[in-house]
Amino acid sequence: MRTIVTFSDVVSEVGDRPTLAGSRLHTLRQLAEAVAIPRLELVIEKESGRDVERSLVLEGDAFRIGSHPSNDLVLDDPMVSRFHCMLARGESGWALSDSGSLNGTSLDGVRVRDADLPRPMCRIHLGGSVVRARELGSEAVEEVPAWSSFGELYGEAIAMRQLFVMLDRVARSDSTILLEGESGTGKELAATEVVRRGARSQAPFIIVDCSAISPQLIESELFGHAKGAFTGADKSRVGAFEAANTGTIFLDEVGEMPMDMQPKLLRALEAREVRRTGENDARKIDVRVIAATNRSLEREVNRGRFREDLFFRLSVVTVRMPPLRRRLDDLELLIRVMLGSLNAEDSWQMFTPSVLADMRRHDWPGNVRELRNYVERSVVLEQTSPASQRRSGTSMLPPEPGAAPAEGVDLDEPFRVAKEQLIFEFEQRYLKTLLEWSGGNVSKAARKAKMDRMYLYRLLQKHELRNNSRIDE
Repeated sequence: MRTIVTFSDVVSEVGDRPTLAGSRLHTLRQLAEAVAIPRLELVIEKESGRDVERSLVLEGDAFRIGSHPSNDLVLDDPMVSRFHCMLARGESGWALSDSGSLNGTSLDGVRVRDADLPRPMCRIHLGGSVVRARELGSEAVEEVPAWSSFGELYGEAIAMRQLFVMLDRVARSDSTILLEGESGTGKELAATEVVRRGARSQAPFIIVDCSAISPQLIESELFGHAKGAFTGADKSRVGAFEAANTGTIFLDEVGEMPMDMQPKLLRALEAREVRRTGENDARKIDVRVIAATNRSLEREVNRGRFREDLFFRLSVVTVRMPPLRRRLDDLELLIRVMLGSLNAEDSWQMFTPSVLADMRRHDWPGNVRELRNYVERSVVLEQTSPASQRRSGTSMLPPEPGAAPAEGVDLDEPFRVAKEQLIFEFEQRYLKTLLEWSGGNVSKAARKAKMDRMYLYRLLQKHELRNNSRIDE
């Protein structure tokens, strides 16, 4: 059972709004906080090996660099990938993330996958080009409403409130949306609330998990089939697009879609018509599309695993869902909301300051989904365990990477999520042991593990272990 809190549909309106505080609903005055808009100066010193001098100043939180015209900074360099890298502003400053480029990205002469930009200035090497980056002082601010919720999405961190504003705006449009974020960050909840607040709220809302459908059946699932179209097709079937006509279709984990299916999906999106397998006549459809992925589609495009034209068709508006480890100040709010949905508000006393401190040290690779499982497990064990066990102080936190795995299987978690979490924890445990053995030498560690050095370095970036390593030959 979930608690749904409804807010004003218009960001600019100032009025009363309900918000969840503890176990009760209170009405507070909607407030707004002025947040400075980051600015970054990018100066191109070399382009395709030629000395040049051109610059631009960009305002915002994230910028793409590459050779494709859609990038914020476009480089005319054949050695630069279409989507080469991204610059994003975080709490501690600007960070660079390579988008799986063919020739890699170097920062002040060191090849990197993910890295924080040194201050006040640094040089980024991409292919035959060199870009100088320098952070500038902010000249403009944006008003971020003091919302703590957007439907069933909760958070008071700046990143979450900015997310709520973006979702509220796209809900009032009919544009195609691409939701990017790790598993468990709430992509389906965001899609559901966008639909609920949109003009198609009373029309069908069809969810398709592209990762859970066999490649041989996905065309039939999306577009339907005629009777006798293939072995086992004993009757005609309506596909997801037809079923969602006049409404919305949510393509979850669209990055998992097979390559041979992608041009068919592109045609359906562009022509706004579908053709059932085994039929010649096309059927017109009126559908809004929301897609979601836990992959970087720019990286998939660079690797040839996702069509560029389909990527642009889906990413009319791209919304990135922040992971829980980047907004740990929201833990208390999230726990209170989850306890309310379980009708266990009295269990808040279990979450003492020391327990909350331990929780803030956890990485939460499963994000909010993992947190929800932990809170529910804690409530159940607290209610059913003897008083002597409750007084023992035994920690019920999820096992930290490196700890022995718990016995048994939690069937409340989907197989894919449980598998991903187990793999994540194994990788982190293995990498920490490997770095200790090699003294932080990545080249030595790669030889010991018999893996490519750059692949090992990418794993270290993924698990945020780059500060414990160095690259030596």
